[in-house]
Amino acid sequence: MAHFLDPKHDLTFKRVFGEHKHLCISLINSMLPLENPVANIEYQSGELIPPLDILRNTIVDVRCTDTDGRQFLVEMQLFWYESFKQRVVLNASKAYVMQLEKAQKLKLLQPVYSLNFVNEIFEKSEKMENVYFHHYKIVNIEYTEKRIDDLEFVFLELPKFIPQNRAEKKLHELWLRFLTEINENTEKIPQELLDNELTREAAGYVEKAAYTKKELAQYDKWKMDLLSAQSMLYDAEVKGEAKGEANEKTKTVINSDRAGLPVETISIITGLSSGEIKKILERNKKSR
Repeated sequence: MAHFLDPKHDLTFKRVFGEHKHLCISLINSMLPLENPVANIEYQSGELIPPLDILRNTIVDVRCTDTDGRQFLVEMQLFWYESFKQRVVLNASKAYVMQLEKAQKLKLLQPVYSLNFVNEIFEKSEKMENVYFHHYKIVNIEYTEKRIDDLEFVFLELPKFIPQNRAEKKLHELWLRFLTEINENTEKIPQELLDNELTREAAGYVEKAAYTKKELAQYDKWKMDLLSAQSMLYDAEVKGEAKGEANEKTKTVINSDRAGLPVETISIITGLSSGEIKKILERNKKSR
């Protein structure tokens, strides 16, 4: 029987960082390269984006404002899809614009920081094989020291994270270990997390015994919904790949026929039967 719940899931992530300000402050300060660390925050409620069907997944997990007026949007994303970055930009931009309701003057607008933990690898190039921390700013392309400070975005690929035990980044690593090493199969919390008062406290909030039967049912339902969404996304990707491959083969058949290649040769090139090739060529003639 599981003793702990996964802190990456919606219910637990919001319990730890959306209900305990000092833990959220510690997470933000340890992850974002801020010149002036956050000293205090107030949580913000309400949706940034209207509940339209196309934007049904745009709710931010934790949104808060510090005493300087800076806004922080903190999200946990368990699986990656290509439009996620656009969603993040949309939420941050909306948070920035909404300040006008209070600020009245553009010069009074404060920066918005978007901190995003992603439980999948999305940067798959060889040169970024071991890079898990991605920091985006609005910068001058030629003179990168020139920048606009109003919007910043940080994405962390959790599966790439490997602890380095760096003293100068102790909390950074401890919080990432908290998110990556605790799950429903955990029997004992790593001692390094118990030795720190903040991560030790956070570990207490993901103990299964700390949740009611109704909350645990909600947790289980959320897991099932997530699995369904992942399955649908995978099926869509497979269908998209299959369709793309079919389109490529169709182009190859048509171009090979135009080049005067016989059907037998085209069959060897594409792996299609002579009957399939003839159907493709007939459809192409009718469409012209």
